[in-house]
Amino acid sequence: MNLVIVESPAKAKTIQKYLGKKYEVIASMGHIRDLPKSTIGVDIENNFKPKYINIRGKEALIKELKAAAKKSDKVYLATDPDREGEAISWHLSHLLGLSDQDDNRVTFNEITKSGVVNGMEHPRKIDQDLVDAQQARRVLDRIVGYKLSPFLWKKVKSGLSAGRVQSVTVRLIVDREAEIKAFVPVEYWTVDAKFLAKGARKAFGAKFYGMDGEKTELRTQEEAQAVLDRLQGAEYTVSGIKKSVRRKAPAPPFTTSTLQQEASRRLGFQARRTMKAAQELYEGVDVKGMGAVGLITYMRTDSLRVSDEARTAAYQFVETAYGKDYIPKSPKVYKTKNNAQDAHEAVRPTMPGLSPDQVKESLTTDQYKLYKLVWERFIASQMADALLDTVSVDISANGCLFKASGYTVKFDGYTVLYEESKDDEDEAVGALPKLAQGDLLKLKSLEPNQHFTQPPPRYTEASLIKTLEENGIGRPSTYAPTITTVLTRGYVEREGKQLVPTLLGEVTTQLMKEHFQSIVDVDFTAKMEKNLDNVEIGKKPWVNVIKDFYGDFAQTLAKAEEIMGDVRIKVPDEETDIVCEKCGRNMVIKTGRYGKFLACPGFPQCRNTKTIAQETPGLCPLCGGKVLEKKSKKGKKYFGCEKNPTCQFMTWDTPLAEKCPKCGSTLYKKAGKNGKVYCLKPDCGFEKGMEES
Repeated sequence: MNLVIVESPAKAKTIQKYLGKKYEVIASMGHIRDLPKSTIGVDIENNFKPKYINIRGKEALIKELKAAAKKSDKVYLATDPDREGEAISWHLSHLLGLSDQDDNRVTFNEITKSGVVNGMEHPRKIDQDLVDAQQARRVLDRIVGYKLSPFLWKKVKSGLSAGRVQSVTVRLIVDREAEIKAFVPVEYWTVDAKFLAKGARKAFGAKFYGMDGEKTELRTQEEAQAVLDRLQGAEYTVSGIKKSVRRKAPAPPFTTSTLQQEASRRLGFQARRTMKAAQELYEGVDVKGMGAVGLITYMRTDSLRVSDEARTAAYQFVETAYGKDYIPKSPKVYKTKNNAQDAHEAVRPTMPGLSPDQVKESLTTDQYKLYKLVWERFIASQMADALLDTVSVDISANGCLFKASGYTVKFDGYTVLYEESKDDEDEAVGALPKLAQGDLLKLKSLEPNQHFTQPPPRYTEASLIKTLEENGIGRPSTYAPTITTVLTRGYVEREGKQLVPTLLGEVTTQLMKEHFQSIVDVDFTAKMEKNLDNVEIGKKPWVNVIKDFYGDFAQTLAKAEEIMGDVRIKVPDEETDIVCEKCGRNMVIKTGRYGKFLACPGFPQCRNTKTIAQETPGLCPLCGGKVLEKKSKKGKKYFGCEKNPTCQFMTWDTPLAEKCPKCGSTLYKKAGKNGKVYCLKPDCGFEKGMEES
């Protein structure tokens, strides 16, 4: 009997199916050893030696693993194929007393029969460089967090945290908000025309470009009006036509970063939600008629490489579904970025011929949406370019030049299946009517329009991840947990899809910029990432990287402590327009252990507080007042009347916009997937199941 150790039960179940009865597959449930939570766990005076302990609560599992290893002929360590997985295998090796020289490390880029068999046929020794790279990051982040966080507790607020990646991430969001606040809009004008060509039924649009052979910027209404005056009674003639065929190439298959960005834009998924569904698809799901199978390749990668087998399978599907014309004349090869590790393939379906519709009934909603996204992106990336017939038209009138452009699809190529979404979608440009040089056009409208330059947009998760990647901050596996951390710590809030810094985030970032410039410096953080990458490829000892950092860091921390002394920075309260009924002051928003609440700024003379309530579409069934969404002291959501305490109506059930067909009152929905919808109006009694609504 051979023992195979993986991280998760889902992965264990899938691999067990392929390996059969001669193998026992057990999950370690992630890390089995780690640094202690109660202390820094790093011996700074002894070359930063980490002090690992067995994770509490895993005693029974450790006992089970040791017993299974003892009775096995061979132990294989099959944790994920990345730094974190290598470190877990290293810890397991030490815990189980395995030899460092044993070829017992196996990796699977995909959890399919061929992927598992291939991995088992090529065992190797644990890669100490990968382990050291993970160790270096863990120790470095522990030092920064455990040394810097207490400083923030003393100077700003208890419970705060600082981190090598999270602090610079907050700075990016804070700096963007400062840019937006400092932005001064600049006025400019456009002159927009609509023309009707001879024989055409539909008018097309064109924009003023310039006068007397030069491009002209219109900065004021007077300048725009001068153009209109010059065009009074003018004749509009097609003075130039340029036709061409434009190739439109597909986007490459996904990396971790681009998968998170596209899932955010297209599906509205937060990075954490994307990675959860991706992990499940990689580890394996029960597919009807197939059993447990991994549907996508390993989802933590920055490579764009694709295997020949996967490309061939994609071609077979494309030819069957769309025809030979949709297969490119030469294979699509996408260039991986210079700083990419290229340890794995791009994120792709393990079986390109398995369409989303074939597995839909076996997947959760999130799994299906993400599999569909990965599958469509990969298949499209291997398809032929789209061809567009483009036309650019110059229209002249009394020395003024207008320009119009349009296109028609000559060959749809990959766009028949998928097109990448963008953060800022361009205006749609459609087809132009048939035009020839010298044609006279009928002017349908000529309008001056005022515009103002816009500030840079706030970050969304998609644009933030893109910026982190472009600047070399963090690595694909860190984006989701970093964003989660800055949100849960209260440095950043969501407003729709936008990420907005809180006053706490702004105050903390300002303090960090004044005293710990390097920690929140983008270039410094990127350089540190490169040093850590050099550990991974064996170019630099991990202890040296920590030493180089720690000397300056310790001096900076000591200097900050000395300069600030007993100074404590107050985070300003956010004032609201809600008036305290006890003393007349405007109430402010404060944050307590159960979240945000309203408080009177006159404390301690006035101790009035209120929960922050959000309006719902519902009305109170007792008095007709508005129903507000509130939170209990334990953070649980409930709904109550705005007239509380005069009206004491409250419920855990969600008010709907839908009205009761019997009495016209608000309907409420009980919790749960099939929660009933019913009326709370006394003596009404109406109710129905969700399937009827």
